[in-house]
Amino acid sequence: METINNLPESIRKFTEGKSFETNDFGKSGSLVRIYDDFVLKVEKERPQIAKMVEVMRWLEGKLPAPKVLATEVKDGYRYLLMSKVRGRMALDEYYLNRSEELVTLLAEALKMLWSVDISDCPKTFDLDEELEEAKYRIEHNLVDLEDTEPETFGEGGFKDPQELLQWLYDHKPEPDPVFAHGDFCLPNIFFEDGKVSGFIDLGDAGIADRWYDIALGYRSLKHNVDGHYGKVYADVNPDELFTKLRLAPDWERIKYYILLDELF
Repeated sequence: METINNLPESIRKFTEGKSFETNDFGKSGSLVRIYDDFVLKVEKERPQIAKMVEVMRWLEGKLPAPKVLATEVKDGYRYLLMSKVRGRMALDEYYLNRSEELVTLLAEALKMLWSVDISDCPKTFDLDEELEEAKYRIEHNLVDLEDTEPETFGEGGFKDPQELLQWLYDHKPEPDPVFAHGDFCLPNIFFEDGKVSGFIDLGDAGIADRWYDIALGYRSLKHNVDGHYGKVYADVNPDELFTKLRLAPDWERIKYYILLDELF
């Protein structure tokens, strides 16, 4: 990304002369530099990115999340410098080998999100808008069919993304609104000293159905322990998440939000 060689002055004064590592973990297409005390993220400016910055500033004092240190738009790119979340990712081997601690902390992370007062939250997840975006992605061949669950399409599943989209339109759930991360996956939750130490990648954070985060979190936990990524952690039972939350699993909503995510 050429833009990284021409940093805005507001960013440069923090970063100049300091060592960093480049992190390309994830699928966002952004460039991430990790310094000792902060993180620089650079990506093409879009309305969603500006809204994310607004939500991050609103979250200060409410959740352990990155603090906006400096941000600027230059030549069509958003430069966002954030404080660094401490601890280890929830997918760290340390936690994957400690099933009780892992599932307990994931449940605590969800409860922390739900405890945030949403009365003046600047962003709300709009399911109708999401479905329209999904329609656009289908029409422009942006859906990665190689990155879907094996049962989603084909025998026993949907014929194609268009049929899935119609099913999503026909089965929209009534939301149970809470503050949601929007991408509640193990790489985005950090733990330290037996506590939840932070949340990252808050681009989709805002008011949303409680089961949206549960669905993505359950799928992420399941995939990280069932061999989907190469290694099996037989001691981890993803269904224990519901026990820790003291909630009966709503499999219909879980299915819905996982299927919605297949189109993104």
